[in-house]
Amino acid sequence: MKKYPRAQEIGDFTADWRMVPIAGLAILIGLLSTGVAWALLRLIGLFTNLCYYHRWDTTMVSPAGNQLGAWAILIPVAGSLVIGLMARYGSERIRGHGIPEAIESILINGSRVQPRLAILKPLSSAISIGTGGPFGAEGPIIMTGGAFGSMVAQFFHLTSVERKTLLVAGAAAGMSATFASPIAAVMLAVELLLFEWKPRSLVPVALASATAGAARRYILGLGPLFPVSHHPVFIGPEGLLGCVLCGLLAGGLSALLTGAVYAAEDSFAKLPIHWMWWPAIGGLVVGVGGLIFPQALGVGYETIGALLQGDVAKTTILGILLVKSIIWAVALGSGTSGGVLAPLLMMGGALGGIEAIFLPNEGLGFWPLVSMGAILGGTMRSPLTGIIFALELTHDVNVLLPLLVASVIAHGFTVLVLKRSILTEKVARRGYHLSREYAVDPLEILFVRDAMRTNLAALPSESTPEQIQNSMSAKHAPRGQYLYPIVDGSKQLRGVITRKHLQKLLADPKARDQSLGEAARQVVVVAYPDEPLRVVVNRMAETGFTRFPVVDRGDQRKLLGIIGLRDLLSARSRNLVEERTRERVLRLRLPLGKQPETTASGD
Repeated sequence: MKKYPRAQEIGDFTADWRMVPIAGLAILIGLLSTGVAWALLRLIGLFTNLCYYHRWDTTMVSPAGNQLGAWAILIPVAGSLVIGLMARYGSERIRGHGIPEAIESILINGSRVQPRLAILKPLSSAISIGTGGPFGAEGPIIMTGGAFGSMVAQFFHLTSVERKTLLVAGAAAGMSATFASPIAAVMLAVELLLFEWKPRSLVPVALASATAGAARRYILGLGPLFPVSHHPVFIGPEGLLGCVLCGLLAGGLSALLTGAVYAAEDSFAKLPIHWMWWPAIGGLVVGVGGLIFPQALGVGYETIGALLQGDVAKTTILGILLVKSIIWAVALGSGTSGGVLAPLLMMGGALGGIEAIFLPNEGLGFWPLVSMGAILGGTMRSPLTGIIFALELTHDVNVLLPLLVASVIAHGFTVLVLKRSILTEKVARRGYHLSREYAVDPLEILFVRDAMRTNLAALPSESTPEQIQNSMSAKHAPRGQYLYPIVDGSKQLRGVITRKHLQKLLADPKARDQSLGEAARQVVVVAYPDEPLRVVVNRMAETGFTRFPVVDRGDQRKLLGIIGLRDLLSARSRNLVEERTRERVLRLRLPLGKQPETTASGD
């Protein structure tokens, strides 16, 4: 087979030096997002102290210890009313938990975020959580960090892809600063926001996350956020089987929680009132739930920590699984502002507390920790993020194998049971489709030489339309050829002419004696045999032409073949054949014993 040296020059990656200034901007955004995370956490603490304890203090506290009695029901209602007004007259995009809004900004809006969203989103989230909303701060911080990253990007002359990178850099940095989880923040960016795995975006995002993780130590303190005692390195077959069961239960709970959120949203949509009032109704449910089970209010970091220490009563576990899950689903379905990670961690930990009753004893907090990672892998469809996130929150590397088993099982369960995740369902309800699968494009690994047609009609440049008229018949011309290369005596490309143009020449008596070399288009867009098919597709999109002659590189431009859209589709169909065709490659053949000889008898 002929070697094409040009193919050896194609690199594994498409990044260029433009990545360096983008990475510099990402580092600055990482510092900015750290400050945003600090400000939002302080703001949540301020509203919680003002509303539940009537004091001016920015320390993060739980609303559960308030002494307001039944009057506490009104606080989430009042906060939700304010959010409804802010959404209607400020920006409707403050509704929701932040990550779907970030996804939509990336996919639909060219990574452009309105500057007012950078103010309204953290303010509305602080009001929501500070007035008892059962949410986490991470979703709003991700959206707010992304908004600031987008704003910085909009001040520079950047492409939409570069703006996306800086938006995601801000989002990842916000999560890194909030949870002291820089690696999980990068994984979240890759699995949920970037929709690619390329150095041009991964390097800036990782640097922004690392910057925020380092800066966090000076303003928010060191991690881990939930320290635990280390668990055994090896848990044995019974423990691993328990992880499989844990993953299945987490997958079931993930599906249930996802369905509950959107069932609540559908119920609110049927109400004969404006959506501005929906959060207030959700706030009423939150207030009643908080009166029944106060630990369900707010972020609940202290409850998550207690679950990981194995120091939670069974009544508290049941309260989380029943009350917390209900008020969280109703409030989120009402369109208020708040995150999902912290509530999922709490509900996963509660599920693990139930599992600890009947699964093998692997140490205090083992099953709550494994269930937390599994519930993230199942609900958010991001198993790698769930695994790394649980490790960074606890620094217990010994649970890596159990987390891997449980998270992947939960992920597989929800992938088979649900079409979309809790994040992408909202995007789908707005009329868009998002694929969460990543694979190498077959057009990237196949070359022009693998798909081009060599059985074609090439017309001599000195011929006239009248001389080649017989070649236009179906009997002589290759079927489906609509572009004819014009070549000289040494098979060098001199131009091209379309079948339609050739027919016009044949119909014009004045042009019948004109040579094809004169009538052909001289400036020809060509393809080379050593180019990936993806390059050809991009060239078709840029030029508007759907068929190219294939020529050898160099000054001679020797014609080798032709390639068109039909050939690209044939190359794509190879991938479909590989996915759908089932065949047995190896066959097991058992040796048979020697068969007895039979002889003809004279009977």
